[in-house]
Amino acid sequence: MTAPAITDPMTCPTYDDTAWHRLLAKPLRESRDVVFMKLTLTVLVLMVPLMGLMLWRFHWALLAAYMAVNFFFVPPVILMLHNTMHRPFFKAAWLTRAHAYVMSALFGIPTGYTEHHIGMHHAENNVGDDLSATYHFERDNFFHWLRYFTRFIFFIEIELTGYFLRHGKPFMAVKAIGSDLVHLSLIGFMCWYDWRIGVFAFALPWLVTRVGMMLGNWGQHAFIQPDRPQNSFANSLTCINSGYNARCFNDGYHIGHHIKPNRHWAELPKDFLDSLPAYAKEGCIVLKDIDFFFVSILLFLKRYDVLADKFVPMEGQPTEKDAIIALLKSRTRPVPVTVSLRDAATA
Repeated sequence: MTAPAITDPMTCPTYDDTAWHRLLAKPLRESRDVVFMKLTLTVLVLMVPLMGLMLWRFHWALLAAYMAVNFFFVPPVILMLHNTMHRPFFKAAWLTRAHAYVMSALFGIPTGYTEHHIGMHHAENNVGDDLSATYHFERDNFFHWLRYFTRFIFFIEIELTGYFLRHGKPFMAVKAIGSDLVHLSLIGFMCWYDWRIGVFAFALPWLVTRVGMMLGNWGQHAFIQPDRPQNSFANSLTCINSGYNARCFNDGYHIGHHIKPNRHWAELPKDFLDSLPAYAKEGCIVLKDIDFFFVSILLFLKRYDVLADKFVPMEGQPTEKDAIIALLKSRTRPVPVTVSLRDAATA
């Protein structure tokens, strides 16, 4: 097959060899992560003074500015944390952890993100005991997603703690539940201190971020081959050539990420091109010019016609629209649990 032209970033941003950039790179495990340092400093320079001014003398205009910065930067910040949990960021491990906690507090990101994502989601690979698994839902049914989201919001701390205890990972359980309780306590304190700051600058980002993350994970694992739900080629989606990839460190290459979770984000597009024969053999679903969030929304709206227009056919896959729609629909049906999926995933 002819390889699709890739417009997503295939290299990291490069910077002049200045004293400033050398200083930024000094505490890092690898210099390619200077882009994360610059993102971190940008949000701190913008958000910390705004928060300080609000605490000193509240004004709705300050809150509006703070919220605009928050919602603009939350997608790349989440994916920065995603990358730095798979590939340690700072040479000092405590700095990597502290960095994640600060970003979580500012943007409402789950403070147990690392434990949930690496200790549970990647370990289970969207099957078995994966608390974020999608295979048993109708992935084009909004009410199924609402059940999925409601369970996460109200029960994740309890269920994740239970998961780690069952699987002999008590330290992960303590870190996950402990950090989330501290985060919720911070939100509660800020609501007591000033309800306007507490609700809009802390509680609302906490909720909005979780909506976005659960929409994203739903789209990432929306198209599953029912006979191979434990296979990363068959239970994940790749989205290429989107503005989202340019802003969020190639997060659209989700199949390649699950195949090798610690692969550097700048290497994902080349890995996709190099792996096209495997993608064709495995019948992977690849879409273009779209991100996971809109994939989920289009599924809820049953707009398979739009999704078919975004379809990038691998060798042997259909090219006619009706056949593409039929293929996509066949991959969103609930997968019956007829075997031990966790055993199959680890076999």
